[in-house]
Amino acid sequence: MILAQTLRRMFSSTTRRSAQRPSPSRPAPVRRVPQLIVTADGYTLASDHFHPATPPRGIVVIAGAIGVPQRFYRRFAAYVQERGHEAVTFDYRGVGRSAPRSLAGFAMDFRDWGRLDLAAMIASSAKVADARGVPLYVVGHSFGGHAFGMLPNHSSVRACFTYGTGAGWHGWMTLGERLKVLALWNVVGPMLTRWKGYLPWSLLGMGEDLPIGVYEQWRRWCRYPQFFFGDPDIGDEMREMFGRVRTPILAASAHDDAWSPPRSRDAILTGYMHADVRTMDLDPRQLGTGPLGHMGFFRPNAASLWPAALDWLEATGTLSATSRSGTLACVSP
Repeated sequence: MILAQTLRRMFSSTTRRSAQRPSPSRPAPVRRVPQLIVTADGYTLASDHFHPATPPRGIVVIAGAIGVPQRFYRRFAAYVQERGHEAVTFDYRGVGRSAPRSLAGFAMDFRDWGRLDLAAMIASSAKVADARGVPLYVVGHSFGGHAFGMLPNHSSVRACFTYGTGAGWHGWMTLGERLKVLALWNVVGPMLTRWKGYLPWSLLGMGEDLPIGVYEQWRRWCRYPQFFFGDPDIGDEMREMFGRVRTPILAASAHDDAWSPPRSRDAILTGYMHADVRTMDLDPRQLGTGPLGHMGFFRPNAASLWPAALDWLEATGTLSATSRSGTLACVSP
C-alpha cells in the first residue's frame, strides 16, 4: 500500500495523468446510444453514439489516447453533436467497457487498436455515412493519430484532426517529464508488470490499466526518436502503411504538452509522407485557455478551441470530396 501511494504521488503531476470526468459545462446530450461493434477478428467493442436532434451533417469518430476511457470525450462529443454531427466514441480492446474481467493473460498486439479496433469503428460508421450521404471524419487524441495510419480503410475518411500525437521518445520531452518516463520504463513498469501480469496504470493515477502487449510494445517503441518507424522489426512495414494515407490531416500540439510537444509531433508526422498534413501550435498563454498539456484540449476550459477543429474538418471534408490534392488552409483558433 505504501509503495502504491508513493508511485501515485510520483506520477500524479505528469501531463498523462488520469482522464478525470470533467465537470458539467454544457447541456446534456440530446441522445447517447450505446452500441456494440464487432471487429474483423471477432472482438466486441463498446461504443457510444451521440445523435443530434436533426438529421446529421456528418459522422465524427473520436479515436482516444492510450489508457483513456471513452467517457473522457463526452463533453467534446456533445459539442460535435450540437454542431449537427453524429459523434462516436469507443474503448479499444482491453480498456474501459471493452476490457475483459481481468487483463492477466490477455494477449494482443498494440497495433490491433488501429488496424482492427479503429478500423471496425470506421467500417461501421462509413456504412451509415454512405447511406445518409454525409461525410465521415476522425478526431484523434495522442495514439488516435497513430491509429489512423494503421487503418486499412482510411480512404473512407474525408479529413482527420489530431491533438497531442507525438513520437513518445523521451528525448523530445521536457527534462522533468523525461526523468519520469525513464523511471516508468526502466524501474516502475517492469516491477508492476511482473507483479500483475499487465500494467496497472490506474495504480499510478494515469488512466485505465493496460494489457501487457500494449505496455511491452509501447516501451520498446519509445526507445526510438521516430517511435515505431525506428523499430527495425516493423519500421519499414509501418512506413509503407502510413505512406498509403491520402486523407488531409491537421495535427495540433500545445506548447505546454510535456509528453508530446510540437517537435515530437513533427517527428511522427513524417510517416504520413503522401498525405496533405498541416500543423497547428497552441500557446495556452495567448489563447487564454489555462494549461492544455497532453489532455487539456478535450476538457471544458479548451471549449473555445473546438469550433476551429470542427470548422477545419467541415471545410476540408467538402474540398476533399472533389479533390484529395487541393490546397488546404490551416485554421488558427
